[in-house]
Amino acid sequence: MSFNAGHQPQNSPATDADGIRELETIPSVEVISRAAVMLMSAGAERLGLADVDPDNSPRRDLDEARRLITALAGLVTSSAEYLGAHAGPLRDGLQSLQKAFREASAVPDAPGQGPGEKYTGPVH
Repeated sequence: MSFNAGHQPQNSPATDADGIRELETIPSVEVISRAAVMLMSAGAERLGLADVDPDNSPRRDLDEARRLITALAGLVTSSAEYLGAHAGPLRDGLQSLQKAFREASAVPDAPGQGPGEKYTGPVH
């Protein structure tokens, strides 16, 4: 599924003069999914997962990753009932980030204390 609003045809009823979809025409599940994908991507970047060697990534910032993962957990957990088929893959992505965070931490958090675990429960 593509979330790039800029790829909508010019002058279609759901676009403005620049070919950008008007916010009011975007279904809520798409807005929530876009936000989740952005948080997930940013969290992965802050964990250094986009680099060949995440442990030595110049982008690695575990404090920032913790905040992004916690925000993602809150969004996914609170909106799961509205996400339908999108909920499962978003939960899986969230759990992968939580596990990657635990592996990246020099001193891992206690179960239930990791990023977002107050919303998702402990991740092992």
